[in-house]
Amino acid sequence: MSQENNTTPDTQPDQGRRRFLNTAAFAGLAGAGLSVGLSACKQEQAAAPAATGSVAPRAAAAASSGGAGKYHLEPGELDTYYGLWSGGHTGDFRVLGLPSGRELHRVPCFVPDALVGWGHTNESKAVMGTRPDGSLKYTVGDTHHTHASYKDGNYDGRYAWINDKINSRIARIRLDYFICDKITDLPNVQGFHGIFPDKRDPVDPAINYTTRVFCGAEFHTPLPNDGRDLEAPEKYRTLFSCVDAETMEVRWQVLIDGNCDLVATSFDGKLAATNQYNTEGGYHYEGMMSAERDACLFFNIARIEQAVKDGKFRTYGDSRVPVVDGTKAANTDPATSLVCYVTVPKNPHGVNASPDGKYFICAGKLSPTATVIELTKVLDWFDGKVNDADETIVAEVELGLGPLHTAFDGRGNAYTTLFLDSQIVKWNVDAAIKFHSGDTSAQYVVDRLDVHYQPGHINASQSETMFADGKWLCVGCKFSKDRFLPVGPLHAETEQLVDISGEKMKLVADHPVRPEPHDFIIFKRELLNPKKIYSHDDFPLAITDPKDAGVYRNGNKVTVKITSLAPAFEPREFKVKRGDEVTIILTNLDRIEDLTHGFAIPKYNVNFIVNPQETASVTFKADKPGVFWCYCTHFCHALHLEMRSRMIVEA
Repeated sequence: MSQENNTTPDTQPDQGRRRFLNTAAFAGLAGAGLSVGLSACKQEQAAAPAATGSVAPRAAAAASSGGAGKYHLEPGELDTYYGLWSGGHTGDFRVLGLPSGRELHRVPCFVPDALVGWGHTNESKAVMGTRPDGSLKYTVGDTHHTHASYKDGNYDGRYAWINDKINSRIARIRLDYFICDKITDLPNVQGFHGIFPDKRDPVDPAINYTTRVFCGAEFHTPLPNDGRDLEAPEKYRTLFSCVDAETMEVRWQVLIDGNCDLVATSFDGKLAATNQYNTEGGYHYEGMMSAERDACLFFNIARIEQAVKDGKFRTYGDSRVPVVDGTKAANTDPATSLVCYVTVPKNPHGVNASPDGKYFICAGKLSPTATVIELTKVLDWFDGKVNDADETIVAEVELGLGPLHTAFDGRGNAYTTLFLDSQIVKWNVDAAIKFHSGDTSAQYVVDRLDVHYQPGHINASQSETMFADGKWLCVGCKFSKDRFLPVGPLHAETEQLVDISGEKMKLVADHPVRPEPHDFIIFKRELLNPKKIYSHDDFPLAITDPKDAGVYRNGNKVTVKITSLAPAFEPREFKVKRGDEVTIILTNLDRIEDLTHGFAIPKYNVNFIVNPQETASVTFKADKPGVFWCYCTHFCHALHLEMRSRMIVEA
């Protein structure tokens, strides 16, 4: 089914650009002497004509509402959805309001943040991890994927998790305060990429909420990676990890073949999955694309945990985390297998669970196809009812060039990004299954929409829950080119908002974003109830009475307890001696919403904030004698500029 041509003379000339980018991409690979192998599926539907218009006419784009509702909100009007975004190599976690696209907050996780003092306060350094000398273990991060905790198939507002691909760490964000409260290093892992929480327990029906978070490793390395087997890539392996949602300890790991991309979980809690590329074990990209099919792996959670209980595991290096064998060679008998290997076209990039709980969909990337895998058949394979794991595939259909990620509307339709085509394709899953079964009259492609440009991640409102509502869809585009005012060589990237409430997709808004966000989720605002003021009980060092403020000395270690109550610090001044190790503990005694105070000391590299009723501390060496004005950095009062305390460092 073709999309109507809505091109007008003053819209962007995307078709020429898309053809150029596609040709250039393939020319580059061909120039390297490679056979890309963009294989079509065994059966092909006549492709729906590509959309030729980039956006609706400008006058139409100025409209403030569509079938899904308003997207240009009035001043003071609140959004109806939260969006939780990864920040990419800024290493943070971003919070947006949707459908407006307004950025509301950034939660620092893996990298220091000067606004809040993350990585400077003692409390945040304890979360981030330090070296023996007290300096941060890492100061860079690369966040790609974020997902939130579930209860009864929907988000429950407790936690979100986000990965750090560079240093293989997982961070947990408390959604009551929107703060990172724990970070865990994954042992013997490089390139931690895909992440997804479970949605219920695989065995106990009373546990209808998230208790595990699954993590896929992208880069294969020697195990342990301590200098052995450096030139023996055939011995390199990757690990799939399970982290406890509450303790944030690594429960177990699975040794597997190939490189993990993304992770998905079933709504019944029985299966986790990762799509894999480089099952060849190549270490140059030529060798990573030689096989025509790679794999989607399904992990039988109950069997893995029973194997751990039975002691059927080993460990690697200094890690005491149990590792079970999930390699293909060790999992040929379905009756005892921990892992099921389903083949999918080469170098897949994305696996997503449909909201009805029936299917996992792998996008082909180097194949123009999507593979639909039925979960009941995967469970049948583990039970010995299916002979060949590939019999679990119920559809493998052509969508377009460079399919990457898929979202859902809850009405049976999937939406997949086509990186090379710079499009989103809307397709019906049931129709695709019928077409794959031989019904060539089944028209599975419903619509196509040009986006700007080279889309990667995609998600829709409530898409990854059992309550997908089919209203809004966001797509992250890796190149903005001419969409925004130029600001030098580094361009903003484009997050585009699409109304999917009707039969046709409608692009309604562009939003520039600082590079480089990746995955995100969108959910209804009523699922979350953030607290607006902290409780003193959350902070063991809280100073609840200004009378307790003051200087406390123990040899050359000095603790300065300070309270803030707009527009004054208490004490108004304090004295220390050169060479003292000084710890400042600051409690904000204000109980008024949005009354945050900052605390900065010139020449001492100190700057952090305390929100209402929050306590934070910093430690530094008083190595410069003189007078140093400690001042409030966060506007709080008409006398904000006068809100100071005087630190006197005696020689």
